[in-house]
Amino acid sequence: MGAQAGHPGVGRVLVVIPTYNEADNVRRIVARVRAAAPAVDVLVADDNSPDGTGGIAEAISGVDPQVHVLHRPGKDGLGAAYLAGFGWARERGYDAVVEMDADGSHAPEDLPALLAAARDADVVIGSRWTRGARVLNWPWRRLLLSRVGNLYARVALGMPVSDATGGYRVYRSAVLDAIDLGSVRSQGYAFQVELSRLAHRAGVRIVEVPITFAEREHGDSKMSPLIVAEALWWVTRWGVRDRRAAVRGRPDALARWP
Repeated sequence: MGAQAGHPGVGRVLVVIPTYNEADNVRRIVARVRAAAPAVDVLVADDNSPDGTGGIAEAISGVDPQVHVLHRPGKDGLGAAYLAGFGWARERGYDAVVEMDADGSHAPEDLPALLAAARDADVVIGSRWTRGARVLNWPWRRLLLSRVGNLYARVALGMPVSDATGGYRVYRSAVLDAIDLGSVRSQGYAFQVELSRLAHRAGVRIVEVPITFAEREHGDSKMSPLIVAEALWWVTRWGVRDRRAAVRGRPDALARWP
């Protein structure tokens, strides 16, 4: 089946993989995606990586017409890279967009299960914290941080999502049209939480699918205390805003809490 035919029950799918200094990983992750889901297209959104990641991606694209490269002027954050990828997909008429990390922590072999769930859902989250999921090679501090952070987001925002910070997702293009992507200002963990919140407030169907999540083997993690602090600040701000709006009885969708 070719990419033009699309994935059964979903349509044309674009996997967006943001990169910054992922020269050790980009060939491997793209090859695994193409093997796991041959009908999808891949977009490597590179933030002008000084290690040559963009050039490697171009070389892959040169021999595989289902692989594309979006060269961005500089490192502008994960959220900005995904928003650019969403725009690229919408301009070209894709029916669904997948978020996936470049470092191998999101197993491309789980992609068929996520796409299968997308046949009957608007948003599919590859969850680390639902029954059947596995998290490999994470230190206990990272496990605790993710568990507590997701619990806080769930309670503060009234969202029935166990892994709101997870970055392995499928969005139907109609969802991206329905939510106000132009209002998104957050990055990192907070970006994933914000899109979860916007999708929930829009009333779309969100489904979580268990995945196997593994710590990266090559390259350096982009996680930092600043990213964690930003996520905490945004979640607290959104939670306070939504509860105040609900108490005041505002009729807009964002006032619906929980």
